[in-house]
Amino acid sequence: MSLPRVDYTSLASEAYKGLLKVSHGLHRGSLDSVLLGLVKQRASQINGCTFCLDMHGKALREAGVDPRKLDTLAAWHESPFYDPRERAALAWTEALTRVGETHAPDEAYAGLLPHFDETQIAELTFVIAIINAWNRMGVGLRSPLPPG
Repeated sequence: MSLPRVDYTSLASEAYKGLLKVSHGLHRGSLDSVLLGLVKQRASQINGCTFCLDMHGKALREAGVDPRKLDTLAAWHESPFYDPRERAALAWTEALTRVGETHAPDEAYAGLLPHFDETQIAELTFVIAIINAWNRMGVGLRSPLPPG
């Protein structure tokens, strides 16, 4: 385990507070917290952010998400535990998290349309963008895991 590189929460406190404000605002949006948690957990799996994996996994367990669903998130394409709406959100999550490779393909976007309105698509896209920002801070600057 690596030690933190810099304390970005105090050294860039205004940017940190801004990112927190956006994150909190998205939780007051129209998307349910379990869907948001699954999206954050999947992006964090792809990005290898231990801090975020711990935090969002814990929150999903506390929300009562079936452990088998959490255990198969990395293979959601094959898992029977995800509904079509979750699958569309997870496909969009993967497309945007790997945007350098995928270039956000039209089919991933089209998969959202039966399940989300335009506001929800905008909110979902912001959630994906923000968790990717947090992951880059956590991985790049080595956010420590909370105790316990």
